[in-house]
Amino acid sequence: MKIYIIAGEASGDLHASNLMREMRALKSDIQFRCWGGDLMQQQGGVVVKHYRDLAFMGFTEVLLNLRTILNNLKFCKKDIIDFAPDAVILVDYPGFNLKIAEFLKAKNIPVIYYISPQVWAWKQSRVKTIRRVVDKMMVILPFEKDFYAGHQVDVEFHGHPLLDALENSRFSPVFAESNAPLVALLPGSRKQEIKRVLPEMAKIAVNFPGVRFVVAGVSSLGKEFYAQVTGAGNFEVVFNRTYDLLKQSSAALVTSGTATLETALIGTPEVVCYKGGNISYQIARRIIKVKYISLVNLIMDRKVVTELIQHELNTANITKELNLLLYDDKTRERIARDYAGLRQKLGGGGASARAAASVLAFLNERQNL
Repeated sequence: MKIYIIAGEASGDLHASNLMREMRALKSDIQFRCWGGDLMQQQGGVVVKHYRDLAFMGFTEVLLNLRTILNNLKFCKKDIIDFAPDAVILVDYPGFNLKIAEFLKAKNIPVIYYISPQVWAWKQSRVKTIRRVVDKMMVILPFEKDFYAGHQVDVEFHGHPLLDALENSRFSPVFAESNAPLVALLPGSRKQEIKRVLPEMAKIAVNFPGVRFVVAGVSSLGKEFYAQVTGAGNFEVVFNRTYDLLKQSSAALVTSGTATLETALIGTPEVVCYKGGNISYQIARRIIKVKYISLVNLIMDRKVVTELIQHELNTANITKELNLLLYDDKTRERIARDYAGLRQKLGGGGASARAAASVLAFLNERQNL
């Protein structure tokens, strides 16, 4: 059996790799050809495009890189046809993947969508496209099942694979000992978002002389990049140890995205930080239809963690919120209770295995038609 998988971001690489592992546990002779990252490669996938070369963030950035995106689409279509897969699994990354799904539908190649685009937040018109071109839809957030059901789309929810990823992780301290409380800074994985968010995070260090701030870095960017962005070379940077750093930290400042959910499931109190390009932000605020930007608050449908967005992301606000996370017992106890409720809503462990079994059952059924 030959499977083509397209994941365009680090979180997609993580979840796709876990799905691949579970699929191969059930059927050992699967060949995987992928757009993704190192984790998918570790599961035996042949990675033809790395997600580092695919991530364009915001409306302006997409326009500036339109030629590259179109060339990637052209290459991807040809590569799929040459590989002749039994099915294609699309992982989030909607702007690209939905165009590929339409192409695949015309070629009568089965399309499985694993991890829904955030159509419930914006571009709800994409639901019609999904209903028309996707053969099997699997979501990882509990409220997404109800959303799709309301749009007459048959969808499955098997739980959130992050619970599996964390359960399979072996945590070890980043530092042998630390007399000062640790605060993890997670400024994202893309250069443009790091350049906007990390300087705001770094400014507050002077207000917390007894705290040790550590940046969770992307190894491909290097220490010099982070030193330039923070404006000083005295911020510690840890590469490829984000989970270990969060586990050892008393609090975290986290750029919006999957990292907000990872931080909560590890149990670290957090403040969510976001700052985009002004044009992209002004456009987004007019079309996005959700109350929150963090997955934690969206899943719980109420404010669990504080979100500091755009102009609200400033030294005074970050200092105030971090003081609460570090030193206010009531705040920490309340967050711990809410995090426990979050885990319950996400359906427990085994999500990747259940999803893998469902994919293979679907493909076996199609082959027997």
